[in-house]
Amino acid sequence: MLFFSLTLRLAFPRNLLPLKLARSISIHGAGPGFIWGSSSSFSQMATAQLNPSSTSSDDDDQLPASSSSTSITAQKALDWSPELGSFRVAEIIRSLRAEPNLAFAFFRRTKEGAGFRHEITTYVELIKILCYWGLERKLDSLFLDIILPCRGQPGDRPESPQFSISDLLQRLEEELDAGQSLCRAYDALVKSYVSVALFDEAIDVLFQTKRRGFVPHIFTCNFLLNRLIEHGKMDMAVAIYKQLKRIGLSPNDYTYAIVIKALCKKGSLEEATNLFMEMEEAGLKPSSFAYTAYIVGLCTNQRSALGYKVLLACKESKVNIDMYAYAAVIRGFCNEMQLDEAESVFYDMEKDGLVPDSLAYGVMIQGYCKRYNLLKALALHGDMISKGMKTNCVIVSSILQCLCKMGMASEVVDQFNEFKGLGIFLDKISYNIVVDALCELGKVEEAVELLEEMKSKHMVLDVIHYTTLIKGYCLQGKVVDALNLMDEIDKKGFKPDIVTYNVLAAGFSRNGLASEAFNLLDYMKAQGVNPDSVTYNVIVENLCIGRKVKEAEMFFNRLEVKTVDTYSAMISGYCDANHTRKAYDLLFRLLKQGTLVSKNCSFKLLRNLCLDGDTDAAFVLIQTMLAMKVEPSKVMYNKLISSLCQAGDVKKARQIFDILVEKGLTPDIIDYTMMMSSYCRVSCLQEAFDLLHDMKRKGIEPDIITYTVLLDGLLKTHSKRIRSSRTAKKKKEPVGTSIVLTEMQEMQIRPDVILYTVLIDGYSKIDQFEDAIALFNEMIEKGLEPDAVAYTALLSSCCNRGDVDGAVTLINEMSSKGIQPDTRAIAALHQGIMKQKKRSFRRN
Repeated sequence: MLFFSLTLRLAFPRNLLPLKLARSISIHGAGPGFIWGSSSSFSQMATAQLNPSSTSSDDDDQLPASSSSTSITAQKALDWSPELGSFRVAEIIRSLRAEPNLAFAFFRRTKEGAGFRHEITTYVELIKILCYWGLERKLDSLFLDIILPCRGQPGDRPESPQFSISDLLQRLEEELDAGQSLCRAYDALVKSYVSVALFDEAIDVLFQTKRRGFVPHIFTCNFLLNRLIEHGKMDMAVAIYKQLKRIGLSPNDYTYAIVIKALCKKGSLEEATNLFMEMEEAGLKPSSFAYTAYIVGLCTNQRSALGYKVLLACKESKVNIDMYAYAAVIRGFCNEMQLDEAESVFYDMEKDGLVPDSLAYGVMIQGYCKRYNLLKALALHGDMISKGMKTNCVIVSSILQCLCKMGMASEVVDQFNEFKGLGIFLDKISYNIVVDALCELGKVEEAVELLEEMKSKHMVLDVIHYTTLIKGYCLQGKVVDALNLMDEIDKKGFKPDIVTYNVLAAGFSRNGLASEAFNLLDYMKAQGVNPDSVTYNVIVENLCIGRKVKEAEMFFNRLEVKTVDTYSAMISGYCDANHTRKAYDLLFRLLKQGTLVSKNCSFKLLRNLCLDGDTDAAFVLIQTMLAMKVEPSKVMYNKLISSLCQAGDVKKARQIFDILVEKGLTPDIIDYTMMMSSYCRVSCLQEAFDLLHDMKRKGIEPDIITYTVLLDGLLKTHSKRIRSSRTAKKKKEPVGTSIVLTEMQEMQIRPDVILYTVLIDGYSKIDQFEDAIALFNEMIEKGLEPDAVAYTALLSSCCNRGDVDGAVTLINEMSSKGIQPDTRAIAALHQGIMKQKKRSFRRN
């Protein structure tokens, strides 16, 4: 009967119970002292005086009102004095069992009073009352007082109880039935341990329940499992789940979802899949949370395509999958560098009537930023803002970081100011990115001002911000200022970390302070910070930048352990110091030993070789990398193609071009145009036009530069043929010129000054002076201003025809427009005048 009445009490608020039923419960359901009646104003006053805050607790909603029979007890509680013994306090608490809030308030008052310490008896009496009424939050608070040490200053509050948890549990088991009340006590204790991350103690109490004849509540187990996952203890969570099943626990759908999440986080996808089948056997339907956890797990473990399939299957089965699952799939594809698939998922959401939220937009924008596709990132960000969604500092930081990594420091500052002007909240990370950009630009003073602005906005600077500023000072060569900043860090109570010391080591080395860099290593050790491989690498590379190559070599040779990164740093340092041959020799010595250096290091060497004009060595470097199954980046291919084309080695350039195609790295319009230009220079027009057709087949549209290159090649080749063959003079129109011009017109590509200049120069050299003049006039009519090159081309043609007066007119026209004739124009005019004099002399 007591259980029946308690069930009704929990199911219905007291003011909704029929009066007759309420009376019945008071007569038949309650034990001694638990009497329902009208509210007593004195009892309420007593409760308020003992603990005013307790009267507003959510736990009080379904508690009994004070009765006249408890007024005397309440008065006794108010009259409590420290002289009362533990036995008397326990007796008072016991007498307040019908007034749990008053009992709790009385306990608190005595606990906070001086000269009294609660013993195990008083705790047991209060726990029994709280368990009976199901006041879980008060139970949690009480158990936290027991398990946590005193957290205040001495004298602020009494010390923790002087008894063990095991003794307390023993007393509770003696005085509580092995039913709901005892289960509540154990659940509350477990949750209290979990809330302060005392997981071992929580697990120990949890598994004592089996020996006491009952199983813990599933909600308590779920709470424990969830917190374990939050703290990264996946293996422990899974092990506890399996053990709980052995002792008879029946998991609910949320339990399964939590464990699926744990298994996915630890990469056990097959076990996670098995749990879905286990749920089906148990007659449970997986929740959307379970499916979402599984989708997230697949995407986190590089299985985003499968994750998307699961998502689509859920959608077809009418499972309510939220935006978080879509964002997880988009993020997964972005992390796997499958940006096209991520875009497809993003835009499919809109087709399916799902409006992407700021989370989905943010993930997509961050994906674009990781691939340095800044234009799409900014366009999508603008679209997000236009739809009324608020951006956030995470999205803003990803855009700023992308600009920073692309070497666009000025744009970082401009974009930051634009965001700030829009009233967007910018956090410490956003500010630090801009501080770094200002330091890269050499504007350290502005960086300092920005840090002061952060302080005015009550943002607390940390070691990261100071480290960034130290880097800025070192880049400017202001090492003393950097050291002063280290002193400021110390005064503010911050401890420099390994990153800070590495920045300082790089600064010393870059500025040629080799001995200071070496001494810093000893200082670091004295401060308890051990130098790592990065420390040694930055010293090696930056000593070379500071033109201390010998010191770098000595330091490098003294290192007992040399990693691949250390060798890469030495090679990179040689390149920075323009010791390209040393870098080349060291790299190939390593390659012969089977040691592979970083791609960045290899690219830096390739770039140096190309700048030095040593394209043969650069060609060998690429071939060697390919032979060792090291895939060069597209940038490396592009750099070598460009250098070989400039050197006129079109054969080797085409070999690299073809390798690029074979590797599935589609050449861009620049690669195609460079190759066409090289073929045109050696009069291989057919090969140039073959490339034109190939790029159009691949969907790459030629631009005005491509067509300019082809027209220049056609005209120059025709000019050579005219000079070498008398029969060629009969063919005035270069073959293919009209076709190219017609194609440009169809594609609505308007000629610019450079293209007109190419045509004017070309037609002039094949003695089509009238066409050259017509093009010159057409250019002016279209609002294009001829430059010195265009004038010189026409002037040379005049001189070749003996029209010195026309050449002089062009010279005067150039001067009137402020265009200074170059040496070529003057030489052409001089040659024309000399030719005219010779002709006059012959006539005479």
